[in-house]
Amino acid sequence: MKNSWIKRQRLTGYIFVAPNMIGVLVFFILPALFSLVLVFTDWQFGSQSVNFIGVENITRLFKDPVFYISLKNTLIFLASVPISLMLAFIVAVVLNKSVYFKGLLRVLYFMPYITSGVATAFVWMLLFQPSQGPINGFLRSIGIENPPGWLATTTTSMFAIDIIWIWFMLGYFMIIYLAALQEVPAELQEAAKMDGAGTYKTIRHVMLPMVSPTTFMLLISGLIMTIKTFGIIQAITQGGPGNSTTILSLFVYKTAFSYYEMGYASTISWALFLIIVLITAVQWIGQKKWVHY
Repeated sequence: MKNSWIKRQRLTGYIFVAPNMIGVLVFFILPALFSLVLVFTDWQFGSQSVNFIGVENITRLFKDPVFYISLKNTLIFLASVPISLMLAFIVAVVLNKSVYFKGLLRVLYFMPYITSGVATAFVWMLLFQPSQGPINGFLRSIGIENPPGWLATTTTSMFAIDIIWIWFMLGYFMIIYLAALQEVPAELQEAAKMDGAGTYKTIRHVMLPMVSPTTFMLLISGLIMTIKTFGIIQAITQGGPGNSTTILSLFVYKTAFSYYEMGYASTISWALFLIIVLITAVQWIGQKKWVHY
């Protein structure tokens, strides 16, 4: 009887899990395997002919200068994540104290994260407008005669994208940090103050170690989210001027849906996947030295 009951319970569990597992199989695993097959073909979207070409796409990838430009831009883009994390932690520490309009400030910081990406793109395009934009207008007013061209030049466009992304992610990171800071025992902070620790030492030696698991989670999720995103860049610059803001995810999109080279796009996708795995593995190994559970 007991074995029969266990089998029925197990069957019930399988039935409940089955819809999700079927969804994962149909929409994730099978497309991933299909794209892996496409790596070794020259199939173009809409074409009925598929030719197996071996490792030509892989060889082409390592010789493609646009791939290396995209890789460099992706690394610059990823640098925005730790900067945004640092700023978010500072804002969270301030808002965790007794300040005026605390609730309103939390909402204002979080609003960019839930705002339409297209709306965000158009606002920042106006702000960064080189000749009439308010940012350069302010810089001229304080004596900077030749302010940056921001999105209009190849030398500054990627850094302008970084500023936009830092602003976009700040509110999300801040909300998570706020939740983590509220779990830091008040007794530890009071003990640090009694031992003569000032605000800086209390933050460094008490708060930061206590929220380090949250930092690790946000770092991994933030880097993965950043390396996969391309919507804001597509809306603002379409990867230009030139290829100065083309990152790997946008390179995949343009190759697949502008040039219809599905085999080569699949190759770039798998290269992007391997980069994500490598970054995650490095973080997972490194977290043993700075994450305190």
